Amino acid sequence: MPSCTNRTPSGKPKWLRRSLPTGPEYEKIRRLLKGHALTTVCQEAKCPNQFECYGQGTATFMILGEKCTRNCRFCAVGHRPETLPDPEEPERVAEAVALLQLRYAVVTSVTRDDLPDGGAALFAQTITAIRKHQPNTLVEVLIPDLQGDHSALLTIVNADPDVLNHNIETVARLYPEVRPQAEYTRSLDLLRRVKETFPHLPTKSGIMLGLGETTGEIEETWHDLRAVGCDILTMGQYLQPSAEHLPVQCFLPPEEFAELADKALALGFAGVAAGPFVRSSYQAESLYHKAMRRIEVLRTTACREDVRKY
Repeated sequence: MPSCTNRTPSGKPKWLRRSLPTGPEYEKIRRLLKGHALTTVCQEAKCPNQFECYGQGTATFMILGEKCTRNCRFCAVGHRPETLPDPEEPERVAEAVALLQLRYAVVTSVTRDDLPDGGAALFAQTITAIRKHQPNTLVEVLIPDLQGDHSALLTIVNADPDVLNHNIETVARLYPEVRPQAEYTRSLDLLRRVKETFPHLPTKSGIMLGLGETTGEIEETWHDLRAVGCDILTMGQYLQPSAEHLPVQCFLPPEEFAELADKALALGFAGVAAGPFVRSSYQAESLYHKAMRRIEVLRTTACREDVRKY
């Protein structure tokens, strides 16, 4: 398994200690979110990067309410939604994106297995609303598995996001313990279907490390993601949100994340972000542009090779 390190008396190694910056941009976003009755995954999932991202003028919007129908044992989001989605939420998200003048917006959600389409229509409406208010803003959607509903997936993809993100989260062996209501193969199938239908739409996925996975299992997961055409990969350290959640089995040092990133790039991913604080939407705009430049280079090289054959 990945090399671990001893925990400090506070429970975390020194590289996981960071200051919590504040400033005008952080306060601006915090007030705007509150004023528009919006939720961010940054807050709900207790993301360690929220202060940094707010300070840089970015946020990941979470739609479909604040509570999830599933009970993943790594996640801090609340469970058992009690209300239907707010039909005005897409417009409020779009207004916030416009007010913040975001170049890149990430929209995610809780999982809503209680809805016939898993919330796909609201995702599509949010993409459309952002396009109306900010035509030049790039939109990444981080979606749940929609219980394998292909028509729901098409509803989202047909709304024309710039990136389709769906997290594999962990290795196949750990799914029963970490994600008991999800299926490893179903998540892979979702990413495969996107590429089959829209081959030029960049797809993205993420995995948490430190839950007891082995290096071999990590690499096997990479191969599975590449086999379904996944372009962009994120890898970050799992951090236990509370005593009720799964404990951390291993803290990976930054240099080991760097080694894993190099190996994943060599395997064929167009973009890889890996590090203790990396999360699905962390510095998403920068990672997107790096990946698209590499994809363009690979396409150009492939075209030249095809010409040489003839």
